[in-house]
Amino acid sequence: MRLLSVVLSGGAGSRLWPASRQAFPKPFMKIGDSTLLQQAVERGQACGTGDLMVVTNKDHLFLTKDVLGQMSDPPTTTFLLEPKGRNTGPAIALAALQCARQFSGDTVMLVLSADHLVPDVEAFVASATEAFRLAQEGNLVVFGVSPTSPDTGFGYIEVEHVSRESQAVKRFVEKPDLETAQKYLATGRYYWNSGMFAFTADTIIAALEKHAPDVIRAARRALETAKTSGASVNFDLHAFGLQPDISIDYAVLEHASNVHVVPAKFSWSDVGSWPAVSNALTPDASGNTLPDDVVALDTTGTHVQVESYGPKVVATVGVHDLVIVDTPDALLVLHKDSAQKVKKVVDVLKARKHDTVHLPPVVHRPWGTYASLKEEEGYKVKRITVRPGEALSLQYHHQRAEHWVVVQGQGIVQIGEVEHETFPGQYRYIPLKEKHRLTNTGDEELVLIEVQCGGYLGEDDIVRLADTYGRT
Repeated sequence: MRLLSVVLSGGAGSRLWPASRQAFPKPFMKIGDSTLLQQAVERGQACGTGDLMVVTNKDHLFLTKDVLGQMSDPPTTTFLLEPKGRNTGPAIALAALQCARQFSGDTVMLVLSADHLVPDVEAFVASATEAFRLAQEGNLVVFGVSPTSPDTGFGYIEVEHVSRESQAVKRFVEKPDLETAQKYLATGRYYWNSGMFAFTADTIIAALEKHAPDVIRAARRALETAKTSGASVNFDLHAFGLQPDISIDYAVLEHASNVHVVPAKFSWSDVGSWPAVSNALTPDASGNTLPDDVVALDTTGTHVQVESYGPKVVATVGVHDLVIVDTPDALLVLHKDSAQKVKKVVDVLKARKHDTVHLPPVVHRPWGTYASLKEEEGYKVKRITVRPGEALSLQYHHQRAEHWVVVQGQGIVQIGEVEHETFPGQYRYIPLKEKHRLTNTGDEELVLIEVQCGGYLGEDDIVRLADTYGRT
């Protein structure tokens, strides 16, 4: 039996703002010692999957590669790069077609979400083993989680009776209101739909052809027009956009007769809110989840998360059941009972076209990172890091000059046609409209402090002349 992990890595995770942003979404957040994406990949590896397929936005390719590159045993990976989001139906259809083409139609696909938390991997493997058996027999398998509360944030799966054994699905139901969810819980016949699946490529393709022919037809067109570069499959924006925006549940699972649920023998969370993040961590004696250096007086049940460029003192006094998330460019304070309203905050910021919706405090690029430390009218100060062997594009700016000081590492600074070898403490001036480039020539990370001066300091004032990453 050939096994393939298919990790769906999409969504913005807006309920976890300000830690999760559009350009740095929830899969790249760390819960414990590793990102949710890495945990998902390792979960598949524990089940014996030899290869990996990641479906993600094209702008998140280098972030994904960074996560995989930091693993001790990174899998052989194929990247399906979406130019825009199109829900789980098209994502799974594309993955199944690519799986059948690249491997074989009888390959069992273990479909995982990149932003779920499953602490007990051994128990997950036990459930997955049962799912693989059912998938080989031609079934569409969904992992069901026994509900612990009348949660209105999940879809539900109804069966004849809840048991520890796999069984046929009676029906799928949408996210209910509270009263309906309470009724579901009281009957004892419902599971939460975890959004994790197992089936062979041939089985899901056949199901799509029967129940959602428009989805599989559009996916075939998108794959036929895609361009493959190494391990990456890049889709044409127009062909990709013709795919219906529909979930695999709506498209197939609610209509098929060969759907089975495997009860989860493991604890599970979709980490969909700040209280869920807090619940995933070990609390102190007062029920708080916070860094060791936070001063917490008369504080109970409170979650504190601090992201800063340097040491920062955070203290709480006389507060209870709060979430406090402090990033260099945003501060969130909310009561845990209002956790679902964070998305409304993001909606307000979107309407204001605020940068904190899209960009994180530390912006990741293929070559490294940059972070804005200070900005006022006429100037901006940035901290830039460049990985060994990487280089920024050869570029110039119409409306700003730049001053560079290397504080760590060594590199080549090209200004015009002249290249300057530059070491810590040395300064370089980049005049307005002068072409320039920075390359890390050392064995360690290069750190640069950049001061921009000009009438306009937006990120779109860049004219790229040459670029290693194809961005010209």
